[in-house]
Amino acid sequence: MTQKNTDLRGAAKLSIDAVKGITDLVEELHRNISGLAPIIGASRQGNTRGITGLVYRSVHAVTNVVGSGLDVALAKLAPLMGANTNTAIETTPQREAVLSALNGVSGDYLAKTDNPLAIEMCLRQNGSTLAALPATNKLIIMVHGLCMNDLQWTKDGHNHGEALAKEFGYATAYLHYNTGQHISANGRAFAELLENAVNRAPSEITEVIFLCHSMGGLVSRSACHYASEAKHTWLSKLKRIFFLGTPHHGALLERAGNWADIFLGISPYAAPFTKLTKIRSAGITDLRYGNLIDADWQNKNPETTRDVRTYVPLPAKVRCYVVAASKQVAPPQKNERVFGDGLVAVKSALGQHQQPSLSLKIVAENQLLVYGVDHFQLLCNPSVGKRLSDWMAEEALK
Repeated sequence: MTQKNTDLRGAAKLSIDAVKGITDLVEELHRNISGLAPIIGASRQGNTRGITGLVYRSVHAVTNVVGSGLDVALAKLAPLMGANTNTAIETTPQREAVLSALNGVSGDYLAKTDNPLAIEMCLRQNGSTLAALPATNKLIIMVHGLCMNDLQWTKDGHNHGEALAKEFGYATAYLHYNTGQHISANGRAFAELLENAVNRAPSEITEVIFLCHSMGGLVSRSACHYASEAKHTWLSKLKRIFFLGTPHHGALLERAGNWADIFLGISPYAAPFTKLTKIRSAGITDLRYGNLIDADWQNKNPETTRDVRTYVPLPAKVRCYVVAASKQVAPPQKNERVFGDGLVAVKSALGQHQQPSLSLKIVAENQLLVYGVDHFQLLCNPSVGKRLSDWMAEEALK
C-alpha cells in the first residue's frame, strides 16, 4: 500500500471517530440543559429519550455505516494506485512531523482502533527502518520525546548524537515510537526490541549508550526496569545514559491540563467540554508525575492529583547524566526561584524531588543547568554539546 493511501484511510477513520465524539458531546450537553441540571453538581447520566434520542442514535448509525464503507472502499483502491507493500515507502520530514504530533496526542487511540496512522516501534537511521544494527561494537541509541520523531534530532544543522559518534567512534541508531502509548508499554517494547536487535547484530555489541530527550528519558528508564526483570543481555552492555530535559518527576504542563479537567467538571453545563481537554493520550497523562511502570497507572484513578508513583531507581552500574534548561537568561539571585525550560521544571529535569526517597541522587559533576535555553533548544545548544563531549572524554580516560 502506498503511503498516500494509508494516510487517507487513517484520516478517514479519524474523521468518522471525531464526528461520533462530537455527537456524544452535543447529546450530553442537550441532556443537561433539557433536564434542568443544577448549576453546580454532577451531570445527568444516560442517553436522551424520545425523538431526541432517536435523532442522536440515527446520527451514530449513519456515521458507522459511512465509516465502514469508506474504509472498505479505500482499502480496495490500493491495488489501483499501484501499491506495493514490498517496496520502500517514501516520506517527507513534514509528514513525519505531523504524524508524530498526531501520535503524541492520540497515539493510544490510534493503536487501539488499528488506525494505519499509528506508529509502530522500530529502530531507524536517516528515517528508514533498520533491518539490523550497524556492524559496530559501540552504539549510541537516541530516544526522542513526546510528539517528536527521529528526524528531529537534527536541529539548526547540529545533531548531538552524530557529533559524539563521529568524535568517539560510535555508530548511531534512533528509536522511533508512538509517544501516545503508556510510557511503561513503550519501555517494555523498547527493552524487547533492543534485546532482539543486539542478539541479531552482525557484530558483537560491547557498549551501548542512550541519548534521550524529554519523554525519551522516561521510556529508557522504563526499558531498563523491564530489561532487568526479564534478564535481558543488553542491559549489561549499557554504560551511560544522557538525559536532556527529561521530566523525571513529571511535567507542569500536563498537571495544568489536569486542573482544567477538575474546574470544568464542577458544573454539568461545562462538564461535557472536559471531553475536549481529555484528548490527551496515555503517554501525556503519564507525564503528570513521570510514570514508568504499569503499576503507576493500572487500577488507579487517572485524574488523581497526588504523586503515587513507584520508585524506580536508575539502572545499576550505568553512569547517568542529566541536563536541565531554564529560559532565564542568567542565574537567579539568592533565594529567587529558578524557572524551567517552558515544559519541564529544573528540579524535575535534575532528578531532584521534595521527598528524598524519590530523588535520583545524581552526583553534582554529572549535572548541567543551562540558562537562556528552552526545552527544544537543548537539541542544538553548543554548551550542551560541549558538556556531552567532555563527559564522554572523561569516561574514556577512566
